[in-house]
Amino acid sequence: MTKAPVLLDGEVVAQAVNASGNRELEVEGGLKSGPFAVLVNCKGEGKLTVEVKPVGVSFLLKCVAGDISSTYNQLDLKSTHEQGTVSVTAQSIVHWAITVGR
Repeated sequence: MTKAPVLLDGEVVAQAVNASGNRELEVEGGLKSGPFAVLVNCKGEGKLTVEVKPVGVSFLLKCVAGDISSTYNQLDLKSTHEQGTVSVTAQSIVHWAITVGR
């Protein structure tokens, strides 16, 4: 139902397709300083929140029933973290896909 967004430049370090509800994704290789991109598509009436840990950055995407909503966020990470996760919080009626890259 929801395809993974395409990262145009860089390396994909985490991805989930046609997911619903809450999920935490491990960032392969941890968080490195420099550009860090989070692309999300969602469908279904509700809200979806993405949080990048441990940097504490989060953003909200409003999803609608009849169409795919998309967002692209790029961060410039100042420091490296050996481990990192991207957490998605969404109602079970919201279907989503995410691509994380650097």
